[in-house]
Parts: sequence; structure tokens; C-alpha cells
Amino acid sequence: MRQRKEHLDGLSVSLLLACCLFWGFQQILIKTTVPEVPPLWQAALRFMGATAMLWIWCLLRGIRLFGRDGTLRGGLLAGVLFAAEFACIYLGLRDTTASRLTVFLYTSPFVVALLTPRFVPSERLGAVQWVGLAIAFGAVAVAFGEGFTGRTTATQLRGDALALAAGTLWGLTTLVIRASRLGSASAEKILFYQVAVTAVVAPLLSLAWGEPWSLQYSAYAWGSIAAQTAVGAFASYLAWMWLLRYYPATRLSSFTFLTPVFALVFGVALLKEPLTLQLVLALAAVAVGIVLVNRRRAA
Repeated sequence: MRQRKEHLDGLSVSLLLACCLFWGFQQILIKTTVPEVPPLWQAALRFMGATAMLWIWCLLRGIRLFGRDGTLRGGLLAGVLFAAEFACIYLGLRDTTASRLTVFLYTSPFVVALLTPRFVPSERLGAVQWVGLAIAFGAVAVAFGEGFTGRTTATQLRGDALALAAGTLWGLTTLVIRASRLGSASAEKILFYQVAVTAVVAPLLSLAWGEPWSLQYSAYAWGSIAAQTAVGAFASYLAWMWLLRYYPATRLSSFTFLTPVFALVFGVALLKEPLTLQLVLALAAVAVGIVLVNRRRAA
């Protein structure tokens, strides 16, 4: 049986970079699909598809999802937190800009770093690691700084609050996975709790919000949803759950700062958005912050 590790290795870093690259690209997919497919209904299709794919995967590999192993309480809690996070993200986008939402969402690693050591002392960060975390977050804030110019309205503040709630919920989900019985479950079962609960909640929220439902979409829209489902909600999230099981959550979370910066890079490459010195410096600063967070503490 594979043992937990105290530090990241080449395999974990490679998986993290692949996940963050796709998550950054996924933001482009969602952004370009929303005009055709309403966001909550898009999320519902995505997670219903991911739940079906994960179930089939487990059947083919003989992985048990419904055996009694003491994970039900923690699993349902993680699922509710996961669903609530996505609800806050999509609802927050009604009221605030994507750039402002991104900055507040990526407060999540601070939640993980503050709370996880209370339950898992080995994940405590030292002064250098905290500096690295602050540098990485600051770089993201600088990269998206233009979204904070101009007058802030009450509606925008409500969206910001939802974004901050989403970041907190993301951190709490990571904490539940790391500190509960879920930590000993398979990556497939950890993910199943989350996508299955969201597959139930997202359609209800979509109905409550009055979004129009349809299956008559363009080939591009269905291709986008398929990629979000198969690579995003299934493959990349399964890799993330596997990483959380075997590697320190505090150090894994620091890598997620790459996702919004990668999204900006893809915006430059695919949407012809301008390449600015601000973006280049932000990417470099995030990299420096991640290196500091994952620096080994002196014995």
C-alpha cells in the first residue's frame, strides 16, 4: 500500500501542473459556452455526466462505492460543501466581475493552511512557507487588479462575498477530506460523494433560478461540456483526490494559484487578449511563492 508523503515529488508536481493547466483552460471553456448554455444548467450537465463516468469506471475496476467504511458522514459533508462552492461561484458571477471573483476564490489555500494543522500537525507551515503563500496570492491579486478599479457597488460587494464564501468552502472541503475518515478512502469514493451530491443539487438550483433547459446546442457547446466533464470533473478531480490522499494538502493547495494565471495565459493565446508585463510578473511571482511554500523546513 502506498504511504503518505511529507513533501511533493516529481509525480505529484507533474499531476498538479497538468490539473492547473486544464483548470485554467476550463475557465475559457465555461466563459465561451455560457452565452449558449446557462451556467447552473451547464454545471448540472457536467456533474451528472461525471457521476455516470465515475460509476462506470468503478464498475469496470471493481472499486466499491457503497460499502460501509465509516466515510458516509464526512463524504456527505464534503459533497454538500463542494456543491455549495460551485453554487456560490455561479451565483457570484451575476453580481461581480470574473476577475474580482477569481481573487476572492483563491483565498482557499489560506483556509487550508490555517485550519488543517489543527487536525494534522504535520501540515503546519513555517514562516518561509507563509511568505510564499502570501507572495502567490499577491501575484494573483495583481494579475487581476484591473477588476478592482472604479467604484464598488453594493451588488458587486454581494458578489465578492459569495466569491469569498466559495473560497472558504473549497478550503473546508479539502479540510474534511484530509481530516476525516475520507482520508483513508479511495480517490474514486472521495470524488463520488462530491460529484453525486452536486449532480443532485445543481439541477435544483438551476430550476430555482429559472434557467431555460435545453439539449439543442451547437457542436462547440457540447464539445466544451464534454471536455469539462471527462477531463475536468472526472479525470482532473480524480487526480486531485488521489493527491490529497497521499500528499500534504497545504503544499498541494499552493499550486492552485497557477490556475487563474494559466487562465489569463490561455486568454492571451486563444482569445487574443493582450499580453502584459503585469501577467508575466504575476506568473513569475506565483512560481516563486510555490517554491517557497514547498521548501523543506530545517530539521
